[in-house]
Amino acid sequence: MNVGLPRKIRWKGQDVTTGIFKEPVDRPVMLRRLNLDGDLQADLTVHGGFAKAVYAYPSEHYEFWRRELLGVDLPWGAFGENLTTEGIDEETSCIGDQFRVGEAVVMVTQPRTSCFKLAAKFGRNDIVERFLEGGRSGFYLSVVEEGLVKPGDALERIHQDENHMSVADINSLHTNGVDDILLVRRAVRVKTLPNGWRNRFLKKLESSSQNR
Repeated sequence: MNVGLPRKIRWKGQDVTTGIFKEPVDRPVMLRRLNLDGDLQADLTVHGGFAKAVYAYPSEHYEFWRRELLGVDLPWGAFGENLTTEGIDEETSCIGDQFRVGEAVVMVTQPRTSCFKLAAKFGRNDIVERFLEGGRSGFYLSVVEEGLVKPGDALERIHQDENHMSVADINSLHTNGVDDILLVRRAVRVKTLPNGWRNRFLKKLESSSQNR
């Protein structure tokens, strides 16, 4: 479990404020509707909010990145995640799935689409593209029920969305285009998918219908 406050860094000759720097905590922390206590997002126009209250990243991906980023220190929280998870990933987590963690309940909402601040943190332009192409996006969670959480708490799936639209499915539509109309139709049926994603997919369906 990782938290951090925004800080300024220098990137390409400009000052950039980012909340991507997180550090592990060893104590119980209150998980609230918008974030964990002690954690803030920098640019609320694209980060944070109810649908992006918590960012989870599978610990299993770290082995890949340690091979790819030789010599780079990668402690838990290195990718800006609040929860470094074990046993769940983009393939097994579906939009709308709910998990109990400690006293709180969270819900999977969408994958992370990384921005330039990931490149700024690691000091390399290529990492954003590699992050997306590999499908190792992690995923955002909304907070259904607030409560205390602590490192080591189990993530217990208590509800599985009936549409079974995985985070990996949304990643596929995002990185490979939205030409899989059957998958797009499935995606728009997921009521808990944020409007930004749904509207994009609805426009694709409308365009596809007009081109018939």
